Amino acid sequence: VGSDSRDVEAAMKNGNDNAKLVFDLLCYQIKKYIGAYSAAMGGLDAVVFTAGIGEHTSYIRKTALSGLEFLGIELDDERNTFIHSSTPVELSKDSSKVKGYMIPTNEELVIAADTEEIVRNLTK
Repeated sequence: VGSDSRDVEAAMKNGNDNAKLVFDLLCYQIKKYIGAYSAAMGGLDAVVFTAGIGEHTSYIRKTALSGLEFLGIELDDERNTFIHSSTPVELSKDSSKVKGYMIPTNEELVIAADTEEIVRNLTK
């Protein structure tokens, strides 16, 4: 189907079983990492989604956080369905003990800045 999560989600909604498997595995991995880091850190203050998946796929955010209410994460469905924002968006309910956020990033700018730093260090 492709490596873009939006393509995977669209294919899954059109009945593609392989896309559904990829989607389920991705959400499972996100959920597993949240649980593992929560245990390693002794709890959570917030969960932050960023970059392509974090900024554009509300269904992945919802599925990945589903079942983690025992950690204090309460996703607000209305907040989670924003179209697009260039500023941070709180995704959690006001009553949520652990806050959820979407924080936009400019991945291309970060890659360019890192590349520039590497090149400058090569000439030293």
